[in-house]
Amino acid sequence: MARLNINGQNRDVQVAADTPLLWVIREQLGLTGTKYGCGVAQCGACSVHLNGEVVRSCSMRVGDVRPTDRIVTIEGLSPNSSHPVQRAWAALDVPQCGFCQSGQIMAAAALLRKTPRPTDKDIDEAMTNICRCGTYQRIRAAVHQAAGNGNSGTSGRANRKS
Repeated sequence: MARLNINGQNRDVQVAADTPLLWVIREQLGLTGTKYGCGVAQCGACSVHLNGEVVRSCSMRVGDVRPTDRIVTIEGLSPNSSHPVQRAWAALDVPQCGFCQSGQIMAAAALLRKTPRPTDKDIDEAMTNICRCGTYQRIRAAVHQAAGNGNSGTSGRANRKS
């Protein structure tokens, strides 16, 4: 039995300690906005916040999460998609296929919490999630818009893991 605080609610789940957090989020709790992508913590589709930091939930074991840790999934970022990052994503029509976007949004929200006015370089260094559709320019522009930066974020190319 594990006790997890997810999106502000304490949840008891009956799983083995070595179960990936992603499977608990999706299969036990039904929060399917967090996606399975690669399973080796490279793509970022499974990104959630753990105590305000972005983590890849596919590689985090439930047994490594303390009951006092706070986990936030895309469903918990805002109750009605009103978070500035979510609004910017919609305004700039960032998603193409959309599969990676919940992880991208979670990474962007964590970046803006730490660096409220990021530069292109800050965004490139922090946004390590992979987008198979290549929407990196729109992702960068949306991060700038969510930050309230006058910079459109169109210079250069946002970082992508190869």
